[in-house]
Amino acid sequence: MARKERYIVGLDVGTSTVICVVGELVGDDAVHIAGLGVAESKGIKRGVVVNLDAAVEAIRKAIEEAERMAGIDIDSVNLALAGPHVKGFNSRGVIAVAGKNREVTSDDVRRAIDAAKAVTLPAGREILHVLPQDFVVDDQDGIGAPVGMQGSRLEVNVHVVTGSVSSAQNIIACVNRAGVVVKDTVIDQLAAAEAVLTPDEKELGVALVDIGGGTTDLAIFERGSLWHTGVVAVGGDHFTNDIAVGLRTPIPDAEKVKRRHGCALSSMVGEDETIEVPSVGGRAPRVMPRRIVSEILQPRAEEIFHLVWDDIRKAGCEKSLNSGIVLAGGGAMLDGMTEIAEQIFDLPVRRAVPSGVGGMVDHVSSPGFATPVGLLLYAQRNAVPAAHDGFLTRVLGLFKEFF
Repeated sequence: MARKERYIVGLDVGTSTVICVVGELVGDDAVHIAGLGVAESKGIKRGVVVNLDAAVEAIRKAIEEAERMAGIDIDSVNLALAGPHVKGFNSRGVIAVAGKNREVTSDDVRRAIDAAKAVTLPAGREILHVLPQDFVVDDQDGIGAPVGMQGSRLEVNVHVVTGSVSSAQNIIACVNRAGVVVKDTVIDQLAAAEAVLTPDEKELGVALVDIGGGTTDLAIFERGSLWHTGVVAVGGDHFTNDIAVGLRTPIPDAEKVKRRHGCALSSMVGEDETIEVPSVGGRAPRVMPRRIVSEILQPRAEEIFHLVWDDIRKAGCEKSLNSGIVLAGGGAMLDGMTEIAEQIFDLPVRRAVPSGVGGMVDHVSSPGFATPVGLLLYAQRNAVPAAHDGFLTRVLGLFKEFF
């Protein structure tokens, strides 16, 4: 294997940070973290480009830092897509099995999936993923791999994820301007799930809640497949803004206060704990109880989880989450988030830590790295072709994944 072909790169362009992770393929099925670049995100709001030049510069900084650490030149990346424009729905396709002996072939499966995704989309939207859930051969349902079975009728249930063409093209254009090619695009939830969910959780039923800077992304898995995706337009930056307004402190200082002293559950903070808060306009810093910060953060945390719970119930999945909730994303690092989520969902909740990779694992052992690490695992498992050619690459990866 040529030296460059040994490396795969994941790029997560978020509202708060841009993260670039380089993975080295070791052996047949192992990925080792070889490099990492993190830059403050600019020009991106809720997964959408609002300032192209600023976004390009932030992406370039993260890529260059990852290149220095890994000691390679990066020319292509696997890109995460996120934002309110990403929407999913379930669909069903039905076909008659071709052939004299009525044996289901991979071509029949492809035709069934084509039938399931033959839906009319609103103008300006494109299909990002078509993910099979299960198959039905004649009257036998719940089949995972129907190839080789006998039957006259094949049905497939799929989850179709769509996105805004312009939003996806704009973020891809930013990456291209930063000097690299987009090899493939993967939605945030699907990438993060690769790194933080176990096969048992996906089988029993689990909700992945990825709390980013501008949005909170939701994915529900059951029986090993993705059944629902959703996006809540509230994220970690709202915590920061609340602190800035509530404590009358500049946004950068509010972010530091959140990271150092923030707790989403005020009952976890001692009444005698104090913190120093910078003031605006050159005024002297103030000393105030730490619990005030928690009393500002707790209502926002409750709002996020209530909105997520509403989405789960609207999808009819509230009784399917036998494995509970997994929290990922930078927002999940805030103290008290796990505890307050358990109170609201009344389910087991755990904070995600990326797994399935080797190398410099300690650099990425945080919920905030779930998506970029997951991009590496997704790309390695699906072995996508080298050039970005839209839906075709995802279909090729899809069949490698399922057959």
